Amino acid sequence: MIFSVALLIVIITVAYKAAPVEKEESAQIHGAGQVGMLAAVALFGVDYFTSYFYATGEMMHALHPYGLEHYAYYAVAIIGLANLVFGALYMYSLGIFNEGGGSFTAAMRYLGPSLSLVVAVILLQDYIFTIVVSTLSGVDQLLSLQNTGGINWIWHFLIGASMVVVTWYITIRGRGESAQVVFTGLAMFILMTIVMAIGLFIAKTLQVPPLPSEKTGEAVSIGQALFHLLAASMKGLVALTGLEAMSNGIQFVIDEDASFVKWGKAHLPRLGWLWHFYSGKSGIGRVVQTTFLFYGAITTLLLTYFAIHFQAFDGVEGRSLVGNLAYIGFTQLPGGVILFWAYQILAVGLLTAASMTAFQDLQAITWRNVAIGEIPEIVVYRNPKGTFTRPVTAAAITAILIQFLVQGRTSAAVPYYGVGVFMPIAVMGLALRQHIKQHLTARARAWGLFGASFATALATFIFVGQIVSKWNEGGWVVLITFSVLIVLANLILISPAGYRDPGDIHRIIREKSRVQGAMGNIVEWQSLKMQEYRYTLLMSIARFFALFGVMKPLRFDQSIPSPAGDFESALNHSGNQTFLENYLEQQPKEHPRLGGAPKETSPGEEQA
Repeated sequence: MIFSVALLIVIITVAYKAAPVEKEESAQIHGAGQVGMLAAVALFGVDYFTSYFYATGEMMHALHPYGLEHYAYYAVAIIGLANLVFGALYMYSLGIFNEGGGSFTAAMRYLGPSLSLVVAVILLQDYIFTIVVSTLSGVDQLLSLQNTGGINWIWHFLIGASMVVVTWYITIRGRGESAQVVFTGLAMFILMTIVMAIGLFIAKTLQVPPLPSEKTGEAVSIGQALFHLLAASMKGLVALTGLEAMSNGIQFVIDEDASFVKWGKAHLPRLGWLWHFYSGKSGIGRVVQTTFLFYGAITTLLLTYFAIHFQAFDGVEGRSLVGNLAYIGFTQLPGGVILFWAYQILAVGLLTAASMTAFQDLQAITWRNVAIGEIPEIVVYRNPKGTFTRPVTAAAITAILIQFLVQGRTSAAVPYYGVGVFMPIAVMGLALRQHIKQHLTARARAWGLFGASFATALATFIFVGQIVSKWNEGGWVVLITFSVLIVLANLILISPAGYRDPGDIHRIIREKSRVQGAMGNIVEWQSLKMQEYRYTLLMSIARFFALFGVMKPLRFDQSIPSPAGDFESALNHSGNQTFLENYLEQQPKEHPRLGGAPKETSPGEEQA
């Protein structure tokens, strides 16, 4: 017992010392919402790091009941390939779309506002389900401590809802504090996982007997086996949400070189290409995504191997898959039960913290949606610490409601989680194809088009595969929710609440969201483009009804919106004026207006 306690103290001390601490002189920078490399790894990596606790369990759940668990290695290979392809795609994209927004910004620039609007609403759904699944998985790990996974569902719900509330509270307190807490937990997780793996190898060497076997179903046909293998692969890919999270949230990363890049430039100048690749805020984002390239496949392979060897699947002995392996691995060490309890409690905390990734990206996408006219302006409020508190609160309430509807069951929520993220990945691939076609030549162009096309095709296949493989678990509902969200998004846009004149756009971005620099210029351009799209929709609807003789006189203050111009004029704009201020000076002073002005909240409002 003394050994385990001492080891645990060492792990906690090392993790805490390594965690990023916001310096007092940086409070005006980081406190406003920007974070460095270690904080970025924590906030934007915790989602896919903690998929370790449920992805393999869900994958094996699709195979083990049919006696097909030994085919899981094929699913691991598919997961590894997807990690490499999509990771490379997003690492490349950060050099182009380095002002945030992810596939939303990429689609607006190269594919048009209609597709970017679809991406925006799909990501909102996906982030909310990230909160739901992460917290409910945390409940599963907590209950594994006492082998009580089968208790009444109301306790699953109540514990999960409590976790959402805790995460909401930490998030609204600011990113600097959130990053320190989460990084400490992640560092402990990595160190303890290494210890657990050592214990599992010791258990295998000592020929520790496997857990009691479960009765599996009757043998299935080759076709059914292939279908279950597809389902397993799709369930094991849920961690891919981390790619879009980093790309979307890059706006919250400080634009300076990480310490290792500064050291490399000074001491190893021959590797200049490497330091250039990892320099600036794009480089910090690429550090996060580099860890993603191999992490998913390695951890899934480790858990799959030992789960098969020890017959340690979800539900066996009343524990989760990871709970069973943690118990076997840690109990090989003196006093290992203490480490097992610490590991499971840590899992609960980290899975709860994984919601922070979703909360951060909800903020990043929400203020953009308000600026373009997709969400009412009242939603925008940024507190002095740089957090958009209202979308965080709304997402927490929605997540708790969904937890109640699925009766606190992780498996009931998983079919809806991760499906939506593959559509934005496919959109990012299409956008990069257009960028490569316009900016690259010769061999670089040929290889770039091949890579982007392959990534797009793979993402599309997985998107369809997610729906098909989860059809009986509610995959068909995803098609309905997608359709409803897309229609609803367009209805809100063409309503009076979706109207934005240049003055509205400037106020929302510069005064209420307090966003400056190139990122603010880009979103100003995006908002003007979306208003062009809004006008096109309204005119199309009017012409459609005119075919049936239904004509409604337009108000005299309605008009064609001013053209937004090209993206480069916003991206490369510099000087004392913002893009929109400079833009407005070049436009005629009075225009009749289309649609009514939306309800507003005053810029000086102090209450969340």
